[in-house]
Amino acid sequence: MPCTPSFLRTVFLNQQPTPPSPLSAAGNMSQRVQKPRSKSTVTADKAPLLVSRSLAASLLRFYDYPHPMRPGHTIRGYDRQHALRTARMSAAIALRLGHAPDKARRFQIACLLHDLGRAGLDRKLFGRIWSWAREHDVPTRPREWRAAYPETTYGRETESFLKYYGNDLESAGIPMDAWAREQVEMRLGFARRMNRRLREVKPELESLGVQWVPWMTRVTLYYYYPEKLANDAPWIRQLGETLVACEQFEAHNNRQRGRDYYCRDKETVHEAIDYLETLHGDRIISAAVMNALVSLAAEGAFDQVIVQARGVPITTHERTALQKLAAMRSH
Repeated sequence: MPCTPSFLRTVFLNQQPTPPSPLSAAGNMSQRVQKPRSKSTVTADKAPLLVSRSLAASLLRFYDYPHPMRPGHTIRGYDRQHALRTARMSAAIALRLGHAPDKARRFQIACLLHDLGRAGLDRKLFGRIWSWAREHDVPTRPREWRAAYPETTYGRETESFLKYYGNDLESAGIPMDAWAREQVEMRLGFARRMNRRLREVKPELESLGVQWVPWMTRVTLYYYYPEKLANDAPWIRQLGETLVACEQFEAHNNRQRGRDYYCRDKETVHEAIDYLETLHGDRIISAAVMNALVSLAAEGAFDQVIVQARGVPITTHERTALQKLAAMRSH
């Protein structure tokens, strides 16, 4: 059943808070593709890694980026751990939804690189630009930008943003030089930057034995550009929804992101689920994907992801609320 944000607040806030529950011991991550799992098997594996650890590490290194202002220095990928946690969650949901193991493995590779368009993210500068945008109610995603500024040429959202707000940012003490413009492109021009970065790493992907196919790119673009999956097969759309659900669940539990540019002082499962329900209402995430995520979270499959992202375990209060919500959604 669909749940409105106000209903979710009732479910979560009506529970009596209790001290944090201890995390169950984390099992070893799978390094091989497994057969489709039953609920009990997925829970036992928690959020699995379907590729080897060495391949995952090699893929995550693509987030590292040469510093344009400091020759010889590298900007370590800001999104590496977020991408890894997202990929593990996404694999669990894909398998729960019945996707074939080989397809789930390829999907996980796409998830590991889903934020590659943000390689080179300057934590301080990016945070200043987008915190300013949020404080001034400036759209921060391409589809939202085009809705607010319909005269914008598709794919030129970055340039439009700079036209309208570049001077305001300068006045706020943020020099909008070439490097700052790249930080804008990481959100409003994400597809352009993602495709450029994929072209740069394609030879290395091939040397790793990774065959990157077009649907993998479209899945990574779904959050910012849902229209790119409009004509795809339902299974591709579902994987796109799964990636969005998992990356947003992780991001809303991510303490570092919360401090850097979401202007948050606390992370809760309630706020994460609340936002996912908003995406469900906007038809970005389907009921099937929402149900799978809530069910797995209630079972404890994402406990390790949550504690790694926010630094504290899921509480008994949150667990009880998730279990209640999962039961309601199953009817």
